[in-house]
Amino acid sequence: MKIDWAALGSVFGVSLVATVGLVGLFALGVVGLARRDSPTAPSTPAATSAAASTPATATGRAPLAARAGAYLCFALCAGAVAYGIALIVA
Repeated sequence: MKIDWAALGSVFGVSLVATVGLVGLFALGVVGLARRDSPTAPSTPAATSAAASTPATATGRAPLAARAGAYLCFALCAGAVAYGIALIVA
């Protein structure tokens, strides 16, 4: 039995890059959902009341653009997984 080390290395390299890329994309989506308008805690009482009056901080939701980007990242992850399953099945 002879092992084709070049092919094995190629498969390992592609798998590593795809895994790191997919995990990074998913993590970017999670960060997009966790993002707030004010990333640092306000230090003065006036800043605290001003931060509490903003809609994103008051509702605890991420801004619309961050949520849209996060959903796009999740959709790309789902597409990559579906493509991988299609390659395995075919």
